[in-house]
Amino acid sequence: MAKLTYKQKKRLPKSAFALKKGRYDGAYPIHDIAHARNALARVSAHGTPTEKQEVKRKVYAKYPGLKKRAQARKGK
Repeated sequence: MAKLTYKQKKRLPKSAFALKKGRYDGAYPIHDIAHARNALARVSAHGTPTEKQEVKRKVYAKYPGLKKRAQARKGK
């Protein structure tokens, strides 16, 4: 996963983030699969239950393969 600079982050569309934090910035970038995996890990460690639910919903909608892998690991 390449580091996302401030300039690169500002150029991303709002849809590239799982959460809207403020008026101009987003939280948990999910523009590629590596950042989506990182978003899931970070929100599970530091997010509120509402944030966890929203990030999972957006990541799994954009990358359905990640949801299948998560379900397979849980044995569902």
